Amino acid sequence: MGLMFVLSDGWIIDVEINKIYCNLKSNVISSDRDNVGDLQYVREYEPERDDIRHLRILLYGPVGAGKSNFINSVSNVIRGRMTHSAEASYTTHKIRKREQTFYPLIFNDIMGLEEGSGSGVRPDDIKLAMKGHVKDGYKFNAVSPLSSGDPGYNPEPSADEKVHVLVCTFSANSAEITESVLQKMATIREEASELGIPQIAIMTKIDEACGETEKELKNVYKSKHLKKKMKDFSAAVGIPMNYIFPVKNYSEEIDINDDVDTLILSALRCMIDFGDDFINET
Repeated sequence: MGLMFVLSDGWIIDVEINKIYCNLKSNVISSDRDNVGDLQYVREYEPERDDIRHLRILLYGPVGAGKSNFINSVSNVIRGRMTHSAEASYTTHKIRKREQTFYPLIFNDIMGLEEGSGSGVRPDDIKLAMKGHVKDGYKFNAVSPLSSGDPGYNPEPSADEKVHVLVCTFSANSAEITESVLQKMATIREEASELGIPQIAIMTKIDEACGETEKELKNVYKSKHLKKKMKDFSAAVGIPMNYIFPVKNYSEEIDINDDVDTLILSALRCMIDFGDDFINET
């Protein structure tokens, strides 16, 4: 059985299968999600195709959305302890299993989207990254896009180097996303759709945006404020509500927290399932 939250206005969210449906009579909140089972699922995942060793997940979004912190948080959850910080450039982040071995999940993090055409990562560069043309460690230039003659360009990407899941990251605690940034996001989403790459979103900083959730993380699905944030983002960007996952990144904690893990694992399982389907269908 999945994690089920029933909102005060009758919405029920089953996080495990990530479906939203309406029940106008219920008014309770409960959780029986099995973090141990979810963690085992994530740790034991292996791509079935011989030519793909890793499931590659690309995170993008506005500046300050918490992309790098999410990668760190995923590492904390999988490894069961606090881990070091990710770099803020286009780097392939692997999660260490043991010495010289890693889990078959790769996260690519890039600089954030910003207002205007002369700052932040360019949508054209994200398009190239999705196709596997951006080499690890490439320094994005907000003024000049990556081209086929650049040293950071990968001319013949393998199936392992292409992106298998695209994750849009946004903060619940930030102001409305500007029209310019929304247009960039629409361009990126359109390219991903043409490539058939599955897309989801994660809403970070839910504790900073909502006092109820800050006091008790289980209140996340009771919060009308957070629900409105998700609905507004869904309407503006076009990602369905049932593909938007609220999460809290690890930040000030000094040890692992089960409630933080629950939300991160929910999003991570969806990424793995969607990415694995994409790998096996292409």
